[in-house]
Amino acid sequence: MADVVIDTDVASVLQKRRAPDWVHRHVTGKRVWLSFIAVGELWKWAEVRSWGEVTRSRLDAWMANRPVVPYDAEFARTWARLSARAQLRGRRPQNDTWVAACCLRHGLPLVTLNKKDFTDFAQYDGLVLLTEDD
Repeated sequence: MADVVIDTDVASVLQKRRAPDWVHRHVTGKRVWLSFIAVGELWKWAEVRSWGEVTRSRLDAWMANRPVVPYDAEFARTWARLSARAQLRGRRPQNDTWVAACCLRHGLPLVTLNKKDFTDFAQYDGLVLLTEDD
């Protein structure tokens, strides 16, 4: 079974059952992973938007069925290399760098609605993006 990581935006539309057809094409029949960043961002949305218990329970149940990309020392080193190179290019979005590091460390493609946020990681570091164009 093939594996893919989904960005927070994709996790959101899948959880809400509003994903476009191309997203379903990239995730159907695959093991769908979350990064710890996506988990944190989804819970941040729950806090900022003052979600009630029912909505939080639905999110918790949805996330419980998806594995989270594991951490190890090489993952941290991957992030450090990406972050340093990105900073030298003038880029500083830390969460995107963590997501890219998750994918690159484990050789997993990323499904995202925000291609522009990750294009430079694809161009400079070999991140595989699965988007509407693929």
